[in-house]
Amino acid sequence: MAFTGASTVVVGHDMRPSSIPLSRAFIEGAILAGADVVDIGLASTDMVYFASGLLDAPAAQFTASHNPAQYNGIKMCRASAGPIGEDTGLVQIKEAVAGGLVERAEEPGTVSQRGLLDEFADHVRSFIQEPEKLRPLVVVADTANGMGGLVVPAVFEKLPFDLTILYVELDGTFPNHPADPIQPENLVDLQRAVLKHGADIGLAFDGDADRVFVVDNNANPVSGSLTTAMVAKSILQASGPGEKVVHNLICSKSVAEIVTEMGCEPIRSRVGHSFIKQVMSETGAIFGGEHSGHYYFRDNWRADSGLIAAVVILEELSRANAPLSELRTPFERYAASGEINSTVPDPKAVIERVSELFTERFVEATQDRLDGLTVDLGDWWFNLRASNTEPLLRLNLEAADDSSCEERTAQVLAIIRGLT
Repeated sequence: MAFTGASTVVVGHDMRPSSIPLSRAFIEGAILAGADVVDIGLASTDMVYFASGLLDAPAAQFTASHNPAQYNGIKMCRASAGPIGEDTGLVQIKEAVAGGLVERAEEPGTVSQRGLLDEFADHVRSFIQEPEKLRPLVVVADTANGMGGLVVPAVFEKLPFDLTILYVELDGTFPNHPADPIQPENLVDLQRAVLKHGADIGLAFDGDADRVFVVDNNANPVSGSLTTAMVAKSILQASGPGEKVVHNLICSKSVAEIVTEMGCEPIRSRVGHSFIKQVMSETGAIFGGEHSGHYYFRDNWRADSGLIAAVVILEELSRANAPLSELRTPFERYAASGEINSTVPDPKAVIERVSELFTERFVEATQDRLDGLTVDLGDWWFNLRASNTEPLLRLNLEAADDSSCEERTAQVLAIIRGLT
């Protein structure tokens, strides 16, 4: 509260066993510091962002997202879902915490409970442009015992879709599989269910339900880059030319190409939600997307929401006279390596040496340091980023086709690992 200067704070929590006691302790501390607390209880992270925007108050969500059950943490934002990241306040908050407890206020604050699920569901559905034209698509969602089990039924109950939900029960021990849909093994149950039910689409949500990953009617995963491009095109078709779209720098080149083809401006960003939100705020961008399954909307206080992305895709699929397996084809222009980690003793030193080697060997290459090192050689490119917490280098590479992608990936990995 000292950091934001606000007199009111929103607090929510996920379904982990430790989230209730942690959120209660936070609420008690905030009250003693003189703040008024709006406790919205069980909530997905995008529901907490919605509350922050609706009430114009900073917010704290107790969750560890896709991490295992024994983990927990706090996702924080300023009023109206403004970002708090490493460059936008997190360091100052850490220093303040290390400095000791905040003094008690002369007059303690208050706490009130407010249920926002119905209002949040209405807000998500408001992103559907022509609800009367939605078709009764067959949809399977895997909420992985996470917060999607609360918010997905609430949103879909007023939509005409035939919905089946896997693992809808809220259980922070994640008894069926980890709530991390970016890992292929965690999509297997959803893929089987899509084929079993003859579904038009599958939706996989992470633990706090702010991310979504898509599976097509043939049970093939749709990448975060492809989803970013599809959602961007749908939004830009409605808005018209002249808008801006933010994408992180490991998204496929197809995202920027499609945005440009729509008469709009693509803007690259560093990886991470606080950076995307900051760039959207500075540029007025209508939409932002990350390869990791986060999708941001200007009309959602620039916050991310997997559910909003899902309903946008479902409306697009309703309009189409083709299955998702065909609808995705125009967006699949390149082959990608996926993110590959290499353990190195000094990631920053390796990045510098890779930069030098590519400068020497490939005079046509362009390089930038927006986030790590990006090297663009025209028909292929790659990005190297150092992990913030481990001695790892993360490689993302894209090329014209699968064989070229495999060849170039092996080439870059050999250079990286040969330097260690």
